Amino acid sequence: MHGTHTLAVGRVRDGALDLLKWLALLSMVLDHLRYVGLSLDGLYVPGRLAFPWFCLAIAANVHRVANAPVTGQWRYLGWLLLFSGISEVPYRLFIEDADTLNVLPTLALGLLVARGWQQKALFDRGLALIALAAGAVFSSQLMFGFFGVLLPLAMLLVFTRPWYFSVLPGLVCVAANQWQVLLNSGTPVALMGLAACLIAPLAGLVLLRYGKNVSPPAMRRWAYALYPLHFLFLWVVRKAIG
Repeated sequence: MHGTHTLAVGRVRDGALDLLKWLALLSMVLDHLRYVGLSLDGLYVPGRLAFPWFCLAIAANVHRVANAPVTGQWRYLGWLLLFSGISEVPYRLFIEDADTLNVLPTLALGLLVARGWQQKALFDRGLALIALAAGAVFSSQLMFGFFGVLLPLAMLLVFTRPWYFSVLPGLVCVAANQWQVLLNSGTPVALMGLAACLIAPLAGLVLLRYGKNVSPPAMRRWAYALYPLHFLFLWVVRKAIG
């Protein structure tokens, strides 16, 4: 179904994917600024873009390296798992009432699920099933829960399909973001947050499809360190202004 009406993404690395990652990182930092002690609740809305865009970046990598050496894909998973552990202490230091793990375990499980769908080998499918089971059993301990684990796969399914299929990952993203609580609160910020969850996948896919001429700094492996470091930086900011 490739053609002018799809949002297929090419295999060659382009600046659009790096731009997506930078924007996801910016959205995440804006979201976490709400915890430095200032009245910044409105940042919840742009903050809803961070997780779906990180999931989209994972899906884009899985899509692009479908026939690449398997070692590269294991390395990708390894970095996610390594920084899952490294980031937990800074995460809990900054988010003092955290009731879930940091976001990287959710992304790691999501990567396994998306890879299992793409690779189709028995071993990969088995790992994907284990990741799905872990997502279901430990949903309450995972940031964004079981639906968060499903989101990279939902993103991957849209790559070679018409743009309106982006409603699927949009709904999964809404489900991952405590939609009942947001809907019941009924505040403008909560409702705009729901809308951001719904449109984030399409916005990200449009960026990947049409932003190929941009050339931001390449986000390489060093970027994993930005996750725990931003928690430490914001913790210092909170201490300074508190």
